[in-house]
Amino acid sequence: MTAIILDGRAIAKRIQQEVAADIARMKNKYGRVPGLAAVIVGADPASQMYVQMKRNRCAEVGMESFLHELPASATQGELEGLIAALNADPRVDGILVQLPIPDHIDEEAALKAIDLSKDVDGFHPINVGRLTMKGRDPLYLPATPYGCMYLLHEAEKLVEGFQIEGSRAVVLGRSNIVGMPMALLLIHANATVTVVHSRTKDIPSLVGEADIVIGAMGRPEMIKGEWFKEGAVAIDVATVKVDDPTAKKGYVWKGDFEYDKAAERVAAITPVPGGVGPMTIAMLLKNTLTSAQRSINV
Repeated sequence: MTAIILDGRAIAKRIQQEVAADIARMKNKYGRVPGLAAVIVGADPASQMYVQMKRNRCAEVGMESFLHELPASATQGELEGLIAALNADPRVDGILVQLPIPDHIDEEAALKAIDLSKDVDGFHPINVGRLTMKGRDPLYLPATPYGCMYLLHEAEKLVEGFQIEGSRAVVLGRSNIVGMPMALLLIHANATVTVVHSRTKDIPSLVGEADIVIGAMGRPEMIKGEWFKEGAVAIDVATVKVDDPTAKKGYVWKGDFEYDKAAERVAAITPVPGGVGPMTIAMLLKNTLTSAQRSINV
């Protein structure tokens, strides 16, 4: 079996083209475009890189972006004061506080300070709470799990006989950003879900029974290729830099899955990099557009 490659770059590009077209129509009809504000606390290089990537994508689709940087010494009050100002700014349709933030700041309180209608990251406690409840829908889905679900729906079109509904799914990892919301989204889609974590016993057998496997542990190639059920769909969220002196840059990017061997068994798989990563930003743009459309009742 040769796996179908779920090309996140190509799919994200298609989504971004759709978003750009909607933004152009909004600008022509209403004289405004969506705006996304990003807040960074501290000088973490990874956070700065991720935010710059998001700002670049905003520019590509015609969306405004606003960057606000606070020092690592910023107080809870300073951060929440900035968030309050962004809540009141009519140019801003989405607010994201780039995580992680310094330990002395109460992360939950900061996220709760974001206006629910502008919580395009989907991390507000009310949005998270709605996700946990049957018959309730959050205003926005967290971008990375949202991207994973989009990829799974693409797999439904490409893999004969594959459906999310009724599938057995394993989610590897239980973080608030990916693992837990991913499991909840799969439950909403009527899959039967097992969440695997550091205390889980006999992980190979659980993976071997799964029709859907989501890797979100950040442990390079922990999940061996031979563990996968033949014909499964494998979505690898993890992207970890691994030193490799034979590589041109001296390192390579790895996911949770032993990719080459897994690709020999599964029906569809995401590459690392180029799978889930591009989808995360695309879904953030999509959420911000949705917020802007709601604000003008489109």
